[in-house]
Amino acid sequence: MKAFVFPGQGSQFQGMGHELHKSSDKVKSLFNIADEILGFKLSKIMFEGSSDELKQTKVTQPAIFLHSIAELILLEENQSPNAVAGHSLGEFSALVANKTISFEDGLKLVFLRANAMQKSCEKSKGTMAAILGLDDKLVKETCENFDGNVTAANFNCPGQVVISGEVNAIEKICEKFNEIGAKRSLILPVSGAFHSSLMNEAKSELKQAIDNTEFNQPSCPIYQNFTSTKTTNLDEIKENLNNQLTNPVLWTQSINNMINDGVLNFIEVGPGKVLQGLIRKINREASTESALS
Repeated sequence: MKAFVFPGQGSQFQGMGHELHKSSDKVKSLFNIADEILGFKLSKIMFEGSSDELKQTKVTQPAIFLHSIAELILLEENQSPNAVAGHSLGEFSALVANKTISFEDGLKLVFLRANAMQKSCEKSKGTMAAILGLDDKLVKETCENFDGNVTAANFNCPGQVVISGEVNAIEKICEKFNEIGAKRSLILPVSGAFHSSLMNEAKSELKQAIDNTEFNQPSCPIYQNFTSTKTTNLDEIKENLNNQLTNPVLWTQSINNMINDGVLNFIEVGPGKVLQGLIRKINREASTESALS
């Protein structure tokens, strides 16, 4: 079985999409449609913009989504997936890949999500940090027992958990993680506390948009961040997509479930190769545990 997986925010780079744009008339048309829907030249920023311009949430998220779907168009000429999944923002790309939503509707949702998240960031002083080298369960429990607004936000692979919350709380708990043996506690250069309660206002805005968007029967199952399990149920997909914004990304759990369900080949569709590295680590850990049991 084969799965297409799609990256999230952080995979952007200067010049992204330029080579794709030159490769196909279908892809060129896709970029033109995106510029028209958004009302500004996203393509120009992607091709020529500075790293600072690309870091703006309202630019980053639609840029990664557009790049991912452009790659998908080229990939679909030769193959189709048995399952899909996306890391955070990438879940919207995955829903285009399995025909649940159209590219146009996906882009509108992504742009609204990005702007809603940016507004939440401006209202609250939040940030995120990567905790490396500790057991995932220990990171989760430490956050739950900590006196401050902080939560485990991304379970990326065994020994790599991203936490999210208020700036002061993140700074203090990073010191605690270092004391209990973390290899590194690295505060990330992000503008807000994504996948935490500080995104509640953005979640309300996104829900309304999701409810007003046409969702179609998927061509294959999606493994969603909120539950980590597969589904083709449209009501579940909508609810999980909205809940994702304020809850942890269960990426390790999702990949393990896909492997257990028979997925042998993971194809990363989008800028960068971050997910390939994470999946290798998840697979290696699962193989080790299997050998020990």
